[in-house]
Amino acid sequence: MKTAIIQQHNTGNADDNRRRIFEKIRRLASEGAQLIVNQELHDNLYFCQTESVQLCDLAEDPAGEVAQAYAALARECGVVIVTSIFERRAPGLYHNTAVVYDRDGSVAGRYRKMHIPDDPAYYEKFYFTPGDIGFEPVDTSLGRLGVLVCWDQWYPEAARLMALRGAEILIYPTAIGWESSDTADEQQRQRDAWITVQRGHAVANGLPVVAVNRVGHESDPSGATNGIQFWGSSFVAGPQGEILFMAPSDAECDAIIDIDMKRSEQVRRWWPFLRDRRIDAYSGLTKRFLD
Repeated sequence: MKTAIIQQHNTGNADDNRRRIFEKIRRLASEGAQLIVNQELHDNLYFCQTESVQLCDLAEDPAGEVAQAYAALARECGVVIVTSIFERRAPGLYHNTAVVYDRDGSVAGRYRKMHIPDDPAYYEKFYFTPGDIGFEPVDTSLGRLGVLVCWDQWYPEAARLMALRGAEILIYPTAIGWESSDTADEQQRQRDAWITVQRGHAVANGLPVVAVNRVGHESDPSGATNGIQFWGSSFVAGPQGEILFMAPSDAECDAIIDIDMKRSEQVRRWWPFLRDRRIDAYSGLTKRFLD
């Protein structure tokens, strides 16, 4: 499956961010891309660096004008597009939602981010209600996509449940970066851990992984921090965790990566982790902590 990633540096001009995304999608589609994956909350700056009710005005109707534009683009280009929106579900009720458009422009499905962080500069609990759809893959004309979002990528349970429900690929739209007060060594450890844990999901489940991050510096409007330097490094890994593509950490990037979707079957025969799971002994996983 010819899978494209779009790693972009955003500004405060949503119309311009979206214009550039549309141009890239059209070009990537013309070059043969079948699936195009965008970064988390790709139309705007990462607004969760501060807590402000006014920023809820950025939330979108999942059937509104912007959504219709992405649907029309998927239909025009004949590609599957994974998008990421600040979803306005009802007044005062919002989600961080990935919406997947199929090649005919229809909504193949959506995923609402389940794990919501609340850390300095990542105040997502202020804005987002935890997802209530569960870990359900999205069926498309290209296959079954296990779409998760950013903070979900640290949780092996999320990847495993997607795999157990038949996902053929794991996809993570992402917004993650460094704070300037972190030392160079600490920054490297964070980025390496982020890559390693997702490669681990690929290995443990015998599935390809696509992680698409934003890039560039975005300032903190409150001035409480020095903002976030998003570390890019979008990558694609095969079902043994092998790196098929890695984007730079300091520049925009878009690329098409040809993923062998048939290879997972053979890898799972070599490493039958799903066969050997001791499902009779895992009841403790549903508890917060075992004293």
